[in-house]
Amino acid sequence: MLASQELRAAVRAGRFDKPTSGQAPGFVQANLVIVPQANAFDFLLYCQRNQKPCPLLEVVEAGGVEAKRLAPGSDLSRDLPRYRVFRDGKMAEEATEVSALWRRDFVSFLLGCSFSFEKPLMDAGLEIRNMTCGTNVPMYRTNIPTRPAGVFSGPLVVSMRPFTPEQAIRATLVTGRLPEVHGAPIHQGDPAAIGIRDLGAPEYGDPVPVREGEIPVFWACGVTPQEALLRAKLPLAITHSPGHMFVSDVREEHLPFLHYSVR
Repeated sequence: MLASQELRAAVRAGRFDKPTSGQAPGFVQANLVIVPQANAFDFLLYCQRNQKPCPLLEVVEAGGVEAKRLAPGSDLSRDLPRYRVFRDGKMAEEATEVSALWRRDFVSFLLGCSFSFEKPLMDAGLEIRNMTCGTNVPMYRTNIPTRPAGVFSGPLVVSMRPFTPEQAIRATLVTGRLPEVHGAPIHQGDPAAIGIRDLGAPEYGDPVPVREGEIPVFWACGVTPQEALLRAKLPLAITHSPGHMFVSDVREEHLPFLHYSVR
């Protein structure tokens, strides 16, 4: 059994409900957004207009729970460690499965996640600080607006990893080769330049130390749609809980060929 399948089995059985950073290394991880079919075209257009934070890996048609391209046999209602349920523009609850809430008109979107480039960064000799600290990656709301589409709009959310300036160049080169999982950073250095007031108080995830000689490096983040859902005020929508991703069976090195494969 693949490591990704083992992890999903543990999640489905209730044995794993933690952030997935560092889990099943080498396998692509994905953000999840589930909206009613009536809003699906607008969200698809939102992804097309904002490909940096919302790189689309797979769309599951209305009512389906299986991500056939990313992970045959999967169940999107049970295979993520933690979900968020949005009602009328508010994050109403978190849950470890959402099968009881599933509707025949739900369309599911799987978006690339920066956890997928952690192993390539480590293979390049770079430390992933949140993994060292045993915490979730810090994620921040910025003052950079996304391009709206229908009811969906809002600010860009970014994840942050600290590196020395030399390491930041290496990290940019490594991640720039992976546009399917956010690609190169969108900003390095002064957090205030993108509207972040306090690195020690992320809107999502946990803070990590930035040591002397290091700079914060920011990547577009797949939590961005959750900000859009707060503003869209849909009666019901579901996402992953930040840091608790869908782990697929696709190897990172196969990402560039994903959309050309046939299953």
